[in-house]
Amino acid sequence: LVLQLGLMQAKTNARAAAGLRLTCDRSDEYFALLPFAPTNAQRRAVHECVTDMTGASPMSRLLQGDVGSGKTAVAAALCYCAARESIQTALMAPTEILAAQHYHTLTALFAGAGVRCALLTGSVPAAQKKQICAQLAAGEIDVVVGTHALLSDPVQFARLGLVITDEQHRFGVAQRSALAAKGPFPHLLVMSATPIPRTLALILYGDLDISDIDELPPGRKPVKTYAVGESMRKRIFAFLQKNVSAGMQAYVVCPLIEETETSDLQNAEMLAEKLQTIFPEFKIGLMHGKMKAKLKEEVMDEFVRGEINILVSTTVIEVGVNVPNANIMVIENAERFGLSQLHQLRGRVGRGNAQAFCILFAH
Repeated sequence: LVLQLGLMQAKTNARAAAGLRLTCDRSDEYFALLPFAPTNAQRRAVHECVTDMTGASPMSRLLQGDVGSGKTAVAAALCYCAARESIQTALMAPTEILAAQHYHTLTALFAGAGVRCALLTGSVPAAQKKQICAQLAAGEIDVVVGTHALLSDPVQFARLGLVITDEQHRFGVAQRSALAAKGPFPHLLVMSATPIPRTLALILYGDLDISDIDELPPGRKPVKTYAVGESMRKRIFAFLQKNVSAGMQAYVVCPLIEETETSDLQNAEMLAEKLQTIFPEFKIGLMHGKMKAKLKEEVMDEFVRGEINILVSTTVIEVGVNVPNANIMVIENAERFGLSQLHQLRGRVGRGNAQAFCILFAH
């Protein structure tokens, strides 16, 4: 009861505040820019958000939609509507890889629309960071995409009116508030692909309204998921070889980076070497959290361009990475991962039109 009352109080307080309002709905202009037709669910979500943003009190909304359902396109619509009225947007993602990907997606979408985007992460050089901060403060950047770096002190905005956080379960309420505090009661959109039952959503995010994206883009097939034991390994490797030879790409995810004496879990470095001997004809890539950001980016770019056939990785690829040509996800020691992690990992495949498979090895 106390929690619910507190949340209702927070909701009422937020509603009383006045932020930067949109004067009209420009979402149709935005939809005209898209290289694809938005789904009805995407149109509905954008409409709900824009209605909030033109209303008397700031938007506070949770956008929930399965992995690959097109939440980024909805977020981009709001960025566009805000930018057309000189309102700045901050989009915060939990990892540099995901932030960079959002930045590239938005830059491509807004190429001819005159919406100015910038990327601000920990690995941006100091001089460039300084320049971006100056442009933000002067109002010369419409949309800034970044990681926790956006929360740091020197980042100030001229007219911050919209805050979007992606993969909400990775951020705390305090981080959300710290970013929101950089503007006069900005509109808030939080996005999550981790399925949240409605009752739980009301408790966790009682201060937010909820929009659901409940349909996938046309042509997407559900990912076929199998749990297998060690005895199936030969068959799975043959299946992997057949698909990769046909031009598809695959992920192999492990729980550890390097071997420790106490553990017999598959570790990424050893597995990458082992796969290279099993599949000498393929290029095997390796990615894990201890690598420098620049190197991670290079590996990911090679994978996106199709130069790496099989990417061996730890859970750094859990969130948001989009490679439509990858259709197989093999997860080693699947029993070591949580349910939302497995759900996120499975969401890395099935983003193209080919049938995708997720194979869970578990003892």
